Amino acid sequence: MIAMRKTTKRVSGPTWLILAIVTFGPLLAAWASATTQPAEVHATPTAVPTANPLAAGRLQDPRERAAAISHAAPISIRIPRIGVDSALERLGVDVEGRLDAPRDYDLAGWYAGGVVPGDVGPAIIAGHIDSPTAPAVFARLGDLHPGDEVVITESDGAVLTFRVTGSTESAKSAFPTAEVYSTVPAPELRLITCAGAFDSTAGHYVDNLIVFAVLEN
Repeated sequence: MIAMRKTTKRVSGPTWLILAIVTFGPLLAAWASATTQPAEVHATPTAVPTANPLAAGRLQDPRERAAAISHAAPISIRIPRIGVDSALERLGVDVEGRLDAPRDYDLAGWYAGGVVPGDVGPAIIAGHIDSPTAPAVFARLGDLHPGDEVVITESDGAVLTFRVTGSTESAKSAFPTAEVYSTVPAPELRLITCAGAFDSTAGHYVDNLIVFAVLEN
């Protein structure tokens, strides 16, 4: 496993990427420029069809997370810096224990079997970076800086503001499971997509981009 630290250094990656998702430990694991201007759109590689195009490392068993305190569920995510304003799909796992990909390339998804945003622990939100034809919901995730807002609206009307603390890029083959999914003493978010070179044989990118955020006091 590649060691990972939460740093204030941003991670650069290809302009448009295809989301690679989170595989569970019994369950899951996952998944440019400093300008605020949209990056130039390049031709999108043709993905090789796979049963689940979003496959990567491992995730903590949700039974090991801290006891939930919320009875609400997240229904939308807004990230002003990169123009994200998306409803949230509820994501489960497939027959192999991998997190399902969002069905809509333009929508992010929340792992509904894990931590609810606002509860203690790492809540998981994943999204595609591109589609076969165009940029997708997390196309500019790599543009986020420490201090940027991530706003979650929940089904009970609560609006929670998280602040980005850093990001990391990791090979899917050495996903930093413990650092990303282990229980933490405060409400946090993990925003996950893919990065790195595109593997045309496998039909997805070789790395994951993970953005860390903490609930604003």
